[in-house]
Amino acid sequence: MNKLLTFVALVLLSSCATDSDVARWEERAQGVTIIRDDWGIPHISGDTDADAVFGLMYAQAEDDFNRIEVNFLNSQGRLAEAEGEGEIWRDLRMKLFIDPEEMKAMYAQSPAWLRDLMDAWADGLNYYLHTHPEVTPRVITRFEPWMALTFSEGSIGGDIERVSLRGLEDLYGDTDRQATAYLEDTPDLATVGDARLFAEPTGSNGIAVAPANTVGGDALLLINPHTAFSFRAEVHVTSGEGLNAYGAVTGGQFFVYQGVNETAGWMHTSSGVDNIDEYLETIVEREDGLHYLYGDEERRLVTREITVPYRTDAGLAERVFTVYETHRGPIVRATDDRWVSVRLMEEPLKALQQSYSRTKAANLDEFTETMRLHTNSSNNTLFADAAGNIAYFHSNFIPVRDPAFDYTQPVDGSNPAVDWQGIHSVEESPNMINPANGWVQNTNNWPFSVSGPLSPRPEDYPAYVQRGGENYRGEHAIMLLQDRSDFTLDGLARAAYDGYIPAFAAMVPELVQSYDRMATSVPLDTDLFKLTEPIELLRDWDFRWGVGSVPTALAVFWGRELMRLAREGARASGGSPDTADGVPDELRVAAFAAAVDRLEEDFGTWRTPWGEINRFQRLTGDIVQPHDDEAPSIPVGFVSGRWGSLASFGAGPHNGSKKFYGTSGNSFVAVVEFGDSVRARAVTAGGLSSDPANPHFDDQAERYATGDLRSVYFYPDQLEGHTEREYHPGG
Repeated sequence: MNKLLTFVALVLLSSCATDSDVARWEERAQGVTIIRDDWGIPHISGDTDADAVFGLMYAQAEDDFNRIEVNFLNSQGRLAEAEGEGEIWRDLRMKLFIDPEEMKAMYAQSPAWLRDLMDAWADGLNYYLHTHPEVTPRVITRFEPWMALTFSEGSIGGDIERVSLRGLEDLYGDTDRQATAYLEDTPDLATVGDARLFAEPTGSNGIAVAPANTVGGDALLLINPHTAFSFRAEVHVTSGEGLNAYGAVTGGQFFVYQGVNETAGWMHTSSGVDNIDEYLETIVEREDGLHYLYGDEERRLVTREITVPYRTDAGLAERVFTVYETHRGPIVRATDDRWVSVRLMEEPLKALQQSYSRTKAANLDEFTETMRLHTNSSNNTLFADAAGNIAYFHSNFIPVRDPAFDYTQPVDGSNPAVDWQGIHSVEESPNMINPANGWVQNTNNWPFSVSGPLSPRPEDYPAYVQRGGENYRGEHAIMLLQDRSDFTLDGLARAAYDGYIPAFAAMVPELVQSYDRMATSVPLDTDLFKLTEPIELLRDWDFRWGVGSVPTALAVFWGRELMRLAREGARASGGSPDTADGVPDELRVAAFAAAVDRLEEDFGTWRTPWGEINRFQRLTGDIVQPHDDEAPSIPVGFVSGRWGSLASFGAGPHNGSKKFYGTSGNSFVAVVEFGDSVRARAVTAGGLSSDPANPHFDDQAERYATGDLRSVYFYPDQLEGHTEREYHPGG
């Protein structure tokens, strides 16, 4: 039997459910109840946590099985089996760190309670496939419990994704670069297209407000992840063993990633910590193979073969790579004729334990204990509880290193002094617990403004605890929080959608001044004359977005043109693609003239309101949406988080469109009040279902676009009169 036929036979064999499987699934399903509320949100309950996980996975698969499968194809390095040769390098990158045999061994060594959850996770997905024979998986026809360990932390882009695909291909590929499907990150904006230049900054917003600053005397929490739309779903999952978690779950995972339980809530934001290191290796060739220098030693490079299957028109083919590793991690690229190895957190078992256990942490002390597992590596965390505590926890995984070295660059791998020396404890990190001014915030900015003047000081910490600085969203959040003691649940929701745009408040006055200076030295019968009216509109603008705002459209188009011109060469004059600092008058005004021309060309007039340009559109259940100017869409007033809007909408033209369509940014927004009971309001981008025929495909779109958050049904009595369907999995 040839390789292709063998593979097909194995797939068919693995996908067949035995009678005992089906009997086990059906028995468990009868102990699980799913209630769909009038927004389609599943409220899952079971006697045990494992029962609840079984129902949660079944419900998730009902809403978007494709997203689940794609997430786990990515986590296991199997995307090329579905997408083809263009994803080989992404798969190779994942397989450098994720070995199925290691995951299976880890599963076998897991504590019994976690194995039960992983078993239930796989059973819930497999039961869905069994009861939905019309659903054809692209690759994964049967889920195995160990697979849950391959995607255990929940972030939109895990640590592994910071390894360069281009570097992998240059090192391990053929001499001629293969066609690739990825869009590689690069610091040189001049080498990339508009898609990368205008990509929405990744990350999220989190705010916690102490009781002293609220009207009701209870702590408040803003949960506002910024992800690709439909990447996370809204769920409520409870059990007779104390599980009661509501919030956003990443497709295919069995824990609420950002949300609340009865007495506590948590929100993750992307961290700027430097916790991934590269090492320049000195390679020595000997008769018995390749070695690398480490102090006075020559250590043998570990050699592995990795097979990457990929889809072709004729069926599956494969490529086999010989890869190398040091004691720190795999060799991932070369620079200046030296190989580079990488080290990052590799603790999938502990990460899954932490991700689940925090959903049951009832208070600050219990939540802090979950943090001692140190595996929430790429995130900061905002926290609030019913006792009135608020907290900011900086990245949960910070290796201890010798501060004499610059870890933002590859360090000399032959020097043992650059090795990690343990992990910084929770207490050693730049956290903030219950600050006297009563608030903490993070917008993927640095921790040194988390609570204004009371924040941790950078000089008290090694440089590697934070790579970046402040951002416009952080400045915006501080402006809204400082010197206020009148917050309510609805007031926090209004703050999350506050229309002020701090970047343009800083940049537009500079543009107006540049125009004024040029107008005094250039005759008005030049091209400057046509800019007079739009400049006057900006001169009087209050720097707030809105669907009817013409100045917002002018400013966004100008900001994008300024970035484009900066990319094309103006950076040499001291300008930046993100701000107006150091940009000469001629460049500012030329970018504005180009923006006015673009508006007139695309929309017939520069007086086009922002809402006619900036749209939310969901046409299909595809992960990557098609967009069409002739198809229905709705106006959105808020703008990219790049400009400092807390309500973030990463939008631009797609598929040849003139209008801008959002694809990322605000994906889930919730405000929560803790006290004697939980009160919450929330909205999800578009709707919960991926089926265009389902009424919950886009039933939240208008609320999403206007910031009209709906009530959350956290307690059973709140579901009365709001129940659309009640059933058991499979029913």
